This record gives sequence, structure tokens and C-alpha cells, in this order.
Amino acid sequence: MRPCLFAILICAFASPVLALEMDGTSKFQIDDTTLIYDTEITIEGDEAEITNTDVDRLLKLLRGNPQITQLELNSSGGSVFAGNEMARIVIDFELDTLVSGECSSSCVTIFLGGTSRRMLLGSKIGFHQRQWPADAMESYYTRWSDDSGWNTPFDFASWVYEDTQSEMHTELMYLIERGVDPVFAIKTKGVLNADEWFPSRLELTRAGVLRE
Repeated sequence: MRPCLFAILICAFASPVLALEMDGTSKFQIDDTTLIYDTEITIEGDEAEITNTDVDRLLKLLRGNPQITQLELNSSGGSVFAGNEMARIVIDFELDTLVSGECSSSCVTIFLGGTSRRMLLGSKIGFHQRQWPADAMESYYTRWSDDSGWNTPFDFASWVYEDTQSEMHTELMYLIERGVDPVFAIKTKGVLNADEWFPSRLELTRAGVLRE
């Protein structure tokens, strides 16, 4: 019995997928040279969206598995900060990206970090404006008003106005730097959050979003 038990332990420690399952996350799975990131498949206690904790998970997995050359994505979005940081990591590791299912909102930011960018047949990529709900804004104002010197909600509103313009500029510059057609990039910023836009494969290819 001991040799069999020893063999099982060896296989468990040698398998990245088993190790990930033991770590308590199902968002990430490794399939040979592809790292699958699927926020729509989660286990209890794991948020079904892109979260800040996923940034460290991604970096740890890539550092520990140098054979990975591609990141496969299926996500409807999540944290803007996490999306930006994960995109930076994807660019730094020079990964290819692949959409399998849906990639929307902040997932698109990650996808555009890919050197080669592909989409499986039947998949889709969605664009829309960012959204900051009123209750979240109120909480942010209450939390940071003293540190930021906002004496009134109007001070906060003035900061939000300036910050929104800066973020818009940063987003557009990123799209253009990643090879996306400027006219297409501008169009994506005109789509209301409730009216998500899923361009056709031909539109995505012509605009430089998909790139072999």
C-alpha cells in the first residue's frame, strides 16, 4: 500500500490543477501551456467576477509555471483596478490571449494585453461605459472625504469630474497603444452600461481588437 500512496502524493504535488483546487479557487486552471481564467465558474466563498485578489493569483501562477504562453478568458468583468493590473502582467509575460465564451468590461482590458488575440467561434467581446453606483459613491465619499479634503459633496463632485476625464484619456490611450483603431476606441466609450455592445468578428478584426 505504501508505494501506491507515495505515487498518489507525487502526482498530486506535480499537478498544477490539483494544487489550485487545494488552494480553494476554481477561477484558474492550467491546461498544458494555457492558463484558463473563468470567473463564471466559482466555488463557495469565491466571487464570480474579476477581483483584486486574482491579480496576485495570476502572477503567482505564471511565475510558477513558465510553460504557460496563453491566457484563456471567460468573464463578464469586475474590478477595474484588477483588470488593469492583470493586463499589465499579461503584457509583461508576453502572453497570447483567447476568448472562450464571453469577455466583457474589464475582461477586455486583460484580453487586449495579449500579443496574439483570438476568439473561439461562438464567443463574444462586449464594450460599455464604466459605472459607479450612487451608494458606492456615497461610501467612497464618506471614507475618503477627510483625507482628500472634500468639505462638501460638491468638492467631491468636482474631483470626480476631473478624475473621470483622466480615466477616459488613460483608457483611450491604452486601446490605441494596443493597436485598436482610434475611431473604434472612441465608439466604445459612447455605449451606455445598460446597452452593452458586442461587435461582430469582422468588426473586431478590422478594428484591431482581434489580432493573430
